[in-house]
Amino acid sequence: MKTKQIALWLLFGGPIAVFIVWAISDNSTLFFKTFMNGLTLASLYFLVASGFTLVFGLMRNVNLAHGSLYLFGGYVGWFVGDHTGSWLLAVGAGFLASAVLGLVMQILVFRHMQGQDLRQTLVTIGLSIVLADLMLWQWGAEIYSFDPPEIIYGTVTLPLAEKFPTYRLVVLISSIVIGIGLWLFLARTRVGMMIRAGVDDRDMLAASGVNVQLVFALTFAIGAGLAGLAGVVGGTALSISPGEDTRYLLASLVVVIVGGMGSVVGAAIGALMIGLAEQFGLAYAPTYSVVFTFVIMFVALAFKPRGLMGKSL
Repeated sequence: MKTKQIALWLLFGGPIAVFIVWAISDNSTLFFKTFMNGLTLASLYFLVASGFTLVFGLMRNVNLAHGSLYLFGGYVGWFVGDHTGSWLLAVGAGFLASAVLGLVMQILVFRHMQGQDLRQTLVTIGLSIVLADLMLWQWGAEIYSFDPPEIIYGTVTLPLAEKFPTYRLVVLISSIVIGIGLWLFLARTRVGMMIRAGVDDRDMLAASGVNVQLVFALTFAIGAGLAGLAGVVGGTALSISPGEDTRYLLASLVVVIVGGMGSVVGAAIGALMIGLAEQFGLAYAPTYSVVFTFVIMFVALAFKPRGLMGKSL
């Protein structure tokens, strides 16, 4: 078994190590700046996928409208920020708006389709199309972006990557804090234990006096709210426009599949791999950059069918 693992490490790790040595020797500034951009993109993917791993990976709800929650939160956040001039209010509004929309979806849709994966898939695909058209009607096809607060506006000088946007470093640190908080919430709190118990044996949890529907509704709202928060954060680092919902839905699916369903740590690892692969692909092989993401997913599923940190259902 150990020999097989060593062979796999050499098979995949060897070419990566050779590439790193070559890239650093050829242009170290480009390499480290691309590395930091990859970490930033991975942070954004994790923020979106952390909500998705709660809903899809942990609760087994197939919500293919998750990308719409991201875009909706971004649009609402932009509207609030534009009228108040406060970026923090925009973040809060994006989180709350998507959380409320997610709560409505859980009560009206998922509560009546528990365990019916195909129905959930078809209904949420239709719902995502309707939401996309409604948002296009309301906000048009323009590209919107946010200005970060002055305190985190500008650049900092890093030892190897030279100048790098301060805001992107804040996004990286924030995603780490949110990831740790989410892991502690699920693994160390009573509510987190109830969520995991409700997925494994809903009837037993209900028999112990816990309101299972309330627990699931709150969990769904938190997952949706994280998508909305990511919409504002992503709109500040990049932009928000029609089509971003599909992009981040696909990214969340790949991250959760690679990392493992229901695992926050797995979502972080998956987001890191996908974010770095995309940025290095764009920098060194732009023609084939999109291929690297699916190569990672193929390799991960070939050797770990339930994902890198996934557990048996």
